[in-house]
Amino acid sequence: MTATITPDPKILQVGIIGMGDMGRMYARRLSAAGWTINACDRPENFEKLKNDFASNSLVNILENGHLVSRLSDYIIYSVEAENIEMIVAMYGPSTKVGAIVGGQTSCKAPEIAAFEKHLPPDVQIVSCHSLHGPNVDTRGQPLVLIQHRASDEALDVVRTVLSCFNSQFVYLTASEHDKITADTQAATHAAFLSMGVAWHANNQFPWEVPRYVGGIENVKINISLRIYSNKWHVYAGLAIMNPAAQAQILQYAQSVTELFTLMIEHKTKELRDRVYAAKNAVFGGLPANHELLLSDDLLDNFSLSNVPPQDRTPNSHLSLLAMVDCWWKLGIVPYDHMICSTPLFRIWLGVTEYLFQSPGLLDECINVALENDTFRADDLEFTVAARSWSDIILFGNFNLYRTRFETTQNYFSPRFPDATKMGNEMIKTIFEKTKQRRLH
Repeated sequence: MTATITPDPKILQVGIIGMGDMGRMYARRLSAAGWTINACDRPENFEKLKNDFASNSLVNILENGHLVSRLSDYIIYSVEAENIEMIVAMYGPSTKVGAIVGGQTSCKAPEIAAFEKHLPPDVQIVSCHSLHGPNVDTRGQPLVLIQHRASDEALDVVRTVLSCFNSQFVYLTASEHDKITADTQAATHAAFLSMGVAWHANNQFPWEVPRYVGGIENVKINISLRIYSNKWHVYAGLAIMNPAAQAQILQYAQSVTELFTLMIEHKTKELRDRVYAAKNAVFGGLPANHELLLSDDLLDNFSLSNVPPQDRTPNSHLSLLAMVDCWWKLGIVPYDHMICSTPLFRIWLGVTEYLFQSPGLLDECINVALENDTFRADDLEFTVAARSWSDIILFGNFNLYRTRFETTQNYFSPRFPDATKMGNEMIKTIFEKTKQRRLH
C-alpha cells in the first residue's frame, strides 16, 4: 500500500538532486514559500553550496543524493538529460518508502525510463517541467505535470508544493510532453543557435552592423544571445535525446538549404510558390480578424544597436522563411501549442507571423533573397551553421555540441548582461500581449 503524504510545510520535506540554475531557483522559491528543502549537487560543489545557502535555514545542503533521497517526501531530479539514467541509478534505490519522485529534464522519455528501472515499486512518479529559464518570471508560465505512476493524492501534493510559482499547470503524458516540446522548441533553438554561429563565423557583433536594425532583427539578436548566455546542456538534452526533436532539427536544416539553393539559383517562381505554400499551410486557417502577436513598433523598443530603425536594410530573413517551411513540411500548426509554449517560442512565432502576415513584407523578403546580395554571405554562413548543428545532433555527440556552443558563447559573452535585461523586458511585454490567447 502506498503511504499517504501530507502536503504540510511543517511535515513534508522536498528534495532537490542537482543544484544548477533551475535547481537553485526551485530551492529559493520553494523555501520562500515555507517548504523545507534537502538539496545536493556534485561533491566538489558541496562547500560552495553550503556557503551560498548558509543564510537560508530552510535549505539543507547535503553531501549526496542518498541522504536527500532518505529524508525527502517529494524529490525532484534537476539534472542534465544525458546524466539522468546514471544519477537515478545511483540514488534511486535509496528513495524514502512511499515518496513521490519527479524530474525537471526537457526530455521525458529517458527520465521516465530511468525512474521505472531504478526506483522502488512503492515510489510514486509525478514529473514536472517549467517551460522557461531560471530568470523568467514564473507567474502564468506553463508548468507541465506528468502523473505517470501515482495516485491523485500524490498529484495533489506536487500541485500544492509547486503552487507557489503561480504558474499555469498543464497536464500531459510523457510522450505528449516530448512531442510538444519538440514542436515548440527544437527547431526554434536550432535557428537561434545557427544565427550565433553564423555571426561568429563572419566575425560580426550584429548590433554594430547597420543592416541588422529593426524589430525583427532585435528579436534575432536578443534571443540568440539569451540562449548562448545559458548552459549548453539546457538545449543539448532536448535536441539529442528526443527523437521527435531530432527529426525537426534535420528538417529545419533541410528547409534552410533548399530555400537558400533556390535563392542563389534565382528560381523566382519556385521560391515564391514554396514560400506561399508554407504560408497558406501554417497561417491559412487564421480568422480574418486575427490580431498579430507583435508589431515592429513594439519590437523597436528592444534594441542593442545605436542605429536608428528608419535606417533598416531589407533582409531575406532566411531563418524565418525556413521556420515556416519546416512547420509546413512536418505538418505542425504552431498555434495548437500556445497553452504549452515557452517564452522564446511565443516570440519566434510572433516574428514569423509578423513577417508572413504583414502586407508587402513577405514579398520584400523574397525579392531581397533573389535580387540583393547584401545578406548573401550571412545566409551562406547560416546555411552552413544549420547543417552543422543538424549533423552534431544526428550523431548524438554531446562533446561536439558543447564545444560548438561554448566557442560561440565565449565570443558573445561581453554583451550577455545587456541582452538578458533586454530579453526579460521583451518576454514580459510579449507575455502580457499573448496571455489571453494562450488561455483560450
